[in-house]
Amino acid sequence: MDLHLKNLFGRFQDQFGSGPGLGPGSGVCLMKVEGISPNMIHSIFRASASLYRSEPWKRLRPGHLFGVRVGKDSDWSGKRQPFQCVQFIGGDGGDIAIYMYRSMSYALKMSDDDSREMARVPNVEVLRVTYEVEALMLPCNKRMVKSLCLEVSGTDRFPVIDVARCMTSGELQFRNPTLEELRLVFAVMKALSLVHPLLLQEEKQVKGLPRMIKFSPFIETVDVQWPPEMFKGNDFVAVTVSHPPGQSYEQEWNKTAVMTRDDDELELASGMTKGTEVGLRRCTMCDKAVHRDESVCCSHCRATIYCGSECEKRHWREMHRSVCNLYEAMMGREEEIKMNIFTFSCYAENPCEWLESLGVHKKGMWRRQCSCYSQRPFGLLQDSSSDAESWGGLQEGEYPQDLPIQNPKEHSQGMIFLSDWSDYYDVRCLPPSSPVSDILSYPLTLYHILTTLSTHSKNLLLKGKEVTVHYLGPERELDWIKAFAEISYLLNGTGTVQIIMVGPEVPSDLSGKIATNNSRVKVSFVKGLYQEEVTYLTPPDIVVALNCDLDRYSSWSGAVEAVNNLRIPGFFTDKTEDACGNAKAVLRNAGLNISHPVAPNPFRSPVRTLAESSNLPCYSNGFILGVNT
Repeated sequence: MDLHLKNLFGRFQDQFGSGPGLGPGSGVCLMKVEGISPNMIHSIFRASASLYRSEPWKRLRPGHLFGVRVGKDSDWSGKRQPFQCVQFIGGDGGDIAIYMYRSMSYALKMSDDDSREMARVPNVEVLRVTYEVEALMLPCNKRMVKSLCLEVSGTDRFPVIDVARCMTSGELQFRNPTLEELRLVFAVMKALSLVHPLLLQEEKQVKGLPRMIKFSPFIETVDVQWPPEMFKGNDFVAVTVSHPPGQSYEQEWNKTAVMTRDDDELELASGMTKGTEVGLRRCTMCDKAVHRDESVCCSHCRATIYCGSECEKRHWREMHRSVCNLYEAMMGREEEIKMNIFTFSCYAENPCEWLESLGVHKKGMWRRQCSCYSQRPFGLLQDSSSDAESWGGLQEGEYPQDLPIQNPKEHSQGMIFLSDWSDYYDVRCLPPSSPVSDILSYPLTLYHILTTLSTHSKNLLLKGKEVTVHYLGPERELDWIKAFAEISYLLNGTGTVQIIMVGPEVPSDLSGKIATNNSRVKVSFVKGLYQEEVTYLTPPDIVVALNCDLDRYSSWSGAVEAVNNLRIPGFFTDKTEDACGNAKAVLRNAGLNISHPVAPNPFRSPVRTLAESSNLPCYSNGFILGVNT
């Protein structure tokens, strides 16, 4: 009897909904929207499926409200964006949906604090995207899905989009969304799927809501590409997502005042603290080399390094006061970014001493991980030694064999998908004491880009086709070509990759040559500036630049312009979150559209190193961002 009631209640929930929400979709059909095209419906369903795959409902509850701003108010017919506040429904049971309100005040009115059900406030409109189970959809929507072969969300759900209005009688009235509202829904879903994973959880829970996670204030802007059928003058639109609604960049950066108002009478609120890092550093303000015993760092964020108090005060007046709180937040993410799965030392104050502790100093590929061979040009430390010698004499089993993956139980055929280092070490049966991730960060980051971040490259590989990569600004990678063979084994018989390494550090003896580790990965080399060589190269499917330092070298400006002209996906990594943010600014100023926001790279090196002028968390390939994805 209990089992029968459980099944009956489950079917009732599926059909009528439960928990926060206004019930299941109303049954309106997009085919009835005036002026809509099949291509537009396809684009909306693809965006909906992308959001569903990102699984926001695992963490987000109706109490988490988001502000969204799509383009400018002048872009909309009423000179104002129609719906500006977003709420996720279904994280704690019931209908799975996202609701959009015209303002935050309407969202708060509809969310009844004393009940898990939603309050029905008269004359408030809600733009809804409800993920309905296919079996419960109305016939008109089933026919539309079947006739247009629309993309499914998850395994058996499809979006039903409508606008619900609460009447004074308490009943709901439904209408079809307009074309403009559907454009808004598309942009919002694309942006949310990119940015919601970046929310940082706070330890303190929301009072009175023990099941609800509290997130730090958040704001991020991404560029969303309009599909051709939604294009209206611009290929891309900037979408800003904030939590809570109304959060601004100024609020995120300037939460506290740590200086007096009069700049002429500057005094640090907490004085100065001595730098604690070992070795030679550089002053953020004057770029002077300074020993750690003589350095000071900002007493508030503790991130920036100075040669003395005069440079500290001057830097505060000219720049640092606007970003101090931002740097403090970056410093606070140290524990989150740290990788705890490895048992070898993951802190390299002195690279030579760190390599000595592993027994690989001045050996094999590790020779590029310190300055002992800095006088030797990149690309000239390659050798034809055995695998063990290339990996510095590590014991067998501590480095990946130059052989196909030996794990037929789970990976008998097809591309091997990896989410982080734990997956890779499991696939290669490597112990957590193996430090090879420090070098493999380069090929595995590239593999992550090709098979996870870039849908275009992933689809080409899954179809067995070749992906051409323009790899910009290689340096130490030129001596690690053996490590890039690992990409071939992870492809596991699916597709091929041609990597063209282009940059001024490519030695003349290597330029024009091709290194073929096996039939599926081919690496070639071209010496020169990318903007001068690109017209002579095989057209790329994707452009990458790892540990790029875009804001530090003027030669990058021409390369960035060339990437912009190609209008293809590009991905860039850097060692610190601040450097990646600066790269984002360089790319934006060049006209590129940031479609993958700055985020930690799951295949960053686990080894914490020191930035020259800051104490910010610093890891090789630590953070990643993308354009035109």
